[in-house]
Amino acid sequence: MVQNLIKQLPGPDQLGVLADMKDEYDDLAESEQFGVVMSSVKRLMPRLQAILFKLQFEEQLNNIKPDVVSVTAACEELRKSDTFARLLQIILLVGNYMNSGSRNGAAFGFSISYLCKLRDTKSADLKQTLLHFLADVCQEQYPDVMSFTDELIHVEKASRVSAETVQKNLEMMGRQIKSLQKDLETFPPPQSDKDLFAQKMSSFVSHAQEQYEKLDLMHKNMEKQYSDLGDYFVFDPKKISVEELFGDLNNFKNMFQQAVKENQKRKEAEEKIKRAKLAREKAEKEKEEKLKKNQLPDINAEGDETGIMDGLLEALQSGAAFRRKRGPRQADSIVSLSQLVLETCLVTLCVFLWCFLFYSCENHVVCATMINLHVCVCWCAGLICIFFSPRHYIHVWIY
Repeated sequence: MVQNLIKQLPGPDQLGVLADMKDEYDDLAESEQFGVVMSSVKRLMPRLQAILFKLQFEEQLNNIKPDVVSVTAACEELRKSDTFARLLQIILLVGNYMNSGSRNGAAFGFSISYLCKLRDTKSADLKQTLLHFLADVCQEQYPDVMSFTDELIHVEKASRVSAETVQKNLEMMGRQIKSLQKDLETFPPPQSDKDLFAQKMSSFVSHAQEQYEKLDLMHKNMEKQYSDLGDYFVFDPKKISVEELFGDLNNFKNMFQQAVKENQKRKEAEEKIKRAKLAREKAEKEKEEKLKKNQLPDINAEGDETGIMDGLLEALQSGAAFRRKRGPRQADSIVSLSQLVLETCLVTLCVFLWCFLFYSCENHVVCATMINLHVCVCWCAGLICIFFSPRHYIHVWIY
């Protein structure tokens, strides 16, 4: 309200005209009556400006003080952070390795602004950046460095602070306090007992001066901390502002954290692809083994002797040689039984024929020789069947 009143307040000439109309006070409108009353107040504009300053003083103080505290704390955190210093050493080492053989190979340091450019250097496949590589190296080999983000907690707030704006607001506050002090020194005596302006403003000026001196001391300490930080990191505080420095550091901190998350996602995706590949290879291997088992030769089958040695080895390895096939054997047994009966009948007929020849033949020596020759052939055939076809040995033996 006071601010709007200052904006809408008539000029000194108009206030003089309103003051001359005090005798016609009862005949004036309400707004004009208000103007007549206001024109009777001595030094009206300085009073209103002093009241407005008093009302806004705490707000101004709360706007300046947190910014000063944030920048001071950020400077101290940056100088005391061992993990951040270790990270800078790693970055310098990697940079010298990459630039080995060039004029930039044996550098002793680099500009803080270079930190945000680490993302611009990409790998050959364009899938990763130098920042991703550094984050991966730190996470695997230097895990203690990963906590540097927790040590720089005030960097984000300091990145939003304009040191120039803070200084201007502080100087304006000082000028307003001095102006109010001068006004109080030359202020006229109170117009009435209800005029407590000078009394109230005198106590406020003392409080405001005390708060201003504390804030000014904090601001000077902030400037000293920032100047020392420039000496520590070798940069010119006058050329690089507070906002630029902590803005770059805050961006780097956010990019580093983002790179760590992206590396984690990439590793999870690679692990997922690896597990899927292993599962696919395992399934293909099982399928091949199943096909091999189905294609193993039947060692009990007749008439197929090609590759019998390889078939026997595979059958022994897979265990197929020890599995009995009961289905076909029943049919083979029926055929063998009928064949045995037929051959037994033939043998019986041969025996009768030999006896007939032996008793009817006059040359018994020749007949006996033929019978012995036939017996020798049967025994030789039996021995051969023992090694090659044991199933037919009984048939030959009967012969």
